[in-house]
Amino acid sequence: MELQAIWTFLDMLEVGFYPNEYCFTAVIWACSNANYSWVGEIIYGSALKTGCFGADVCVGCELIHMSAKSSGDLGSAYKVFEKMPEGNLVTWTLMITRSAQLGCTRDAIDMFLDMELSGYAPDRFTYSSVLSTCTELGLLALGKQLHSQFIRFGLALDVCVGCSLVNMYATCTADGLVDDSRKTFDRIPAHNVMSWTAIIKAYVQSGECDKEAIELFCRMISGQIQPNQFSFSSVLKACGNLLDPYIACMLREDARKAFDILFEKNLISYNAIVDGYAKNMESDETFLLFKEIADTGIGINAFTFASLLSGAASIGAMSKGEQIHGRLLKEGFESNQCICNALISMYSRCGNREAAFQVCFAKHGFAARALEMFRKMLETGTKPNEITFVAVLSACSHVGMISEGQKHFNSMYKVHGIIPRMEHYACMVDLLGRSGLLIEAMEFINSMPVMADALVWRTLLGACRVHGSTELGRHSVEMILEQEPDDPAAYILLSNLHASAGQWRDVAKIRKSMKELNLIKEAGHSLKLLKSNAWIDSLRA
Repeated sequence: MELQAIWTFLDMLEVGFYPNEYCFTAVIWACSNANYSWVGEIIYGSALKTGCFGADVCVGCELIHMSAKSSGDLGSAYKVFEKMPEGNLVTWTLMITRSAQLGCTRDAIDMFLDMELSGYAPDRFTYSSVLSTCTELGLLALGKQLHSQFIRFGLALDVCVGCSLVNMYATCTADGLVDDSRKTFDRIPAHNVMSWTAIIKAYVQSGECDKEAIELFCRMISGQIQPNQFSFSSVLKACGNLLDPYIACMLREDARKAFDILFEKNLISYNAIVDGYAKNMESDETFLLFKEIADTGIGINAFTFASLLSGAASIGAMSKGEQIHGRLLKEGFESNQCICNALISMYSRCGNREAAFQVCFAKHGFAARALEMFRKMLETGTKPNEITFVAVLSACSHVGMISEGQKHFNSMYKVHGIIPRMEHYACMVDLLGRSGLLIEAMEFINSMPVMADALVWRTLLGACRVHGSTELGRHSVEMILEQEPDDPAAYILLSNLHASAGQWRDVAKIRKSMKELNLIKEAGHSLKLLKSNAWIDSLRA
């Protein structure tokens, strides 16, 4: 259909008709497919030339959507947003949502703050997107501030906003704020399947309220609301978590019946039932379902393999585990963190510690191989250089080998006569900072025989952000700005540090200072191959 729409647009041009903003909006939407995004780039240029880009905000919105959807290029989407002569709440919300969807959660929060500073009042869609971002980043303090705004603006009763609030309170703490989630849920006047699923999931996540989750599920279906695969997945997990084997068995039978009558099964519902059987040591059922998934052609993800490995481990079936290992290697999942952990657990529980060790070595192999190669290089008499030590110190940093890293750093000049450069000092700061040794990192910087440059201070600032050291982070920014006063990255890192600590007034002050100093965060860039005039012929071929 997308290609047919593009052809129709081209036919219209060939017979002499000029497209208006509605035509451009429709054809750009057709170019949101990754295969035709390059066509969209050319049509974008045409929209600029004809003036249709500035005539209707819908054209710009569709271009933002195309950039984000077709190639995940947030940088191009941001450029379109910046060029739009007239923005509104819809364009701001679209940019916030697309930033969050592409994993740029900090950018989404930044966009939200910029929108408020620009005088636009968020609506329920904006708030829902920002709340989801707060949930992903664990920003409970900001989420609570937004909740107070919802109450003030009369949006707290909205089912869309309510679902996001329920999920946020349940997710943003280790034990889950079920009481706050339930209060929010109870205030929603009209529920749908999403709000029911949100509260059921909240109870399951709490770890101690599985029976309550099942009772809510029963209330939902008795109220004529049909469950979806997400609500089904949550209630099945609750069944598997119950300690009473008899009750769990009865509920699993009901869950299987519910699964069997699902009109549309997908990987989420299959994974839920596979995991339920695996947790309760029903390995035969687990592997029968695996065969069923393979036969349907739905596809298998890392969670499926992890559940299967758990099932094999539960009955000590190492041969089945080895078959799964072979299959996941073929599918390309061997480097997945979840899979590696499941393989180590399976081989260990089945008594094959050598195989478990081999998986563990492969998982942590980069640093070990790098250091082993370095040792062999020294044994052969090959002299290392500055670049060699950057690689060695980086390897130590990535796996937290502090004493090993310090030993190699000290050997640079004493043993090999190599004077450390700023890259090497930055590696050492990273080594200490990653491990949370921020005071030691600061002492190391103070002991340097040369003045630390911005690279070293940025490295420390990054560690401060990870470990929440606001005071030391602020000092790092001051040192960076002494050397590079026009560097917006330092302001942004400090802003993110305050955001992580929930200090939103400080975030607003920093962003205001950036605007006053005309310091702009540079948008991401991507290289695009623009086609020649033969693009029409290539489409028709």
